[in-house]
Amino acid sequence: MNFKSLFFLPLLLASCLSATKEIPSHPIDIKTKTTAVTLLGEHILSTPLYERDIAIAPKGNQIVYTLADYKQTMRCLVTTTLEDGKWSTPQILNISGTFHDIEPFFSDTGNRLYFASNRPIYNDQSRRDYNIWYSDRAHDGWADPIALDSTINTKGDEFFPSLSNKGHLYFTATRDNGVGKEDIYRSEYRNGVYQNPEALPTAINSPAFEFNAYISPNEDLIIFSSYGRQDDLGGGDLYMSLKDKKGEWKAAKNLGIQVNSDRLDYCPFVDWNTNILYFTSDRSLKDHKPLHHIDTLKIYSNSSLNGFGNLYKIGLDEVLKTYNQD
Repeated sequence: MNFKSLFFLPLLLASCLSATKEIPSHPIDIKTKTTAVTLLGEHILSTPLYERDIAIAPKGNQIVYTLADYKQTMRCLVTTTLEDGKWSTPQILNISGTFHDIEPFFSDTGNRLYFASNRPIYNDQSRRDYNIWYSDRAHDGWADPIALDSTINTKGDEFFPSLSNKGHLYFTATRDNGVGKEDIYRSEYRNGVYQNPEALPTAINSPAFEFNAYISPNEDLIIFSSYGRQDDLGGGDLYMSLKDKKGEWKAAKNLGIQVNSDRLDYCPFVDWNTNILYFTSDRSLKDHKPLHHIDTLKIYSNSSLNGFGNLYKIGLDEVLKTYNQD
């Protein structure tokens, strides 16, 4: 067991929460659709630390996301629950805190949580690659995680699980049968067994990097990140594709400046109860004033918009409106 991590992570979360006591906090609003990109839960969810990978339970009563230090040298899953109309203080999930746990995704019932982790797998303590795991909800939190089988998990990295209502799995990997440097794969769930994954077509995957894909419940919409395309605005952008009448993916479109920035924009998630698109961005304050005092730099470094990951939202209707106009 990594005792250093067990000691470090509570301090990480405590430092995050102490800031909320000193700075007025914005409430966690997952109900209101916005017409422009809006920071989510400033000083509560989005803090000076690195937040990414939001997942909202189907009932809208629990949020799980990834919290990390500035350089993401340690990452854990953090949760907050809606209790008597108020969101609880974020806490490290009972199954997290020892290894790198990232990229949560709830099943359609909300009783199973999928995520990626570099914890040892298949009783091999030497393994530190990222694989896809799941945990079932228990009366006192979450049960011991179980790894998906070797049809999915290889000795390479598997990231960012996203599932359809039928259980078909989409994830990120680099494999010999891929299209580019990193690709999005789909594994059909048939008779309780995951089938051999196949890379999505070139309407989605390219010779560049494609990663962190969210799939809609009916598999008719996909939002993902790509880095290295000609229309990239900076550090990696969000793209979207819809299926045509034949059930084939249309060529993915960059979501443009309505959503993307000149920094990394990734980790999409859609809450279909509210039609809100959530994502992570490394964007920062655009207009920096000249530095004349060290305290000014300290204030910027301790602000949410310091260039480290934060959680954002925008109404999906607004995004689709622009997407369909192009």
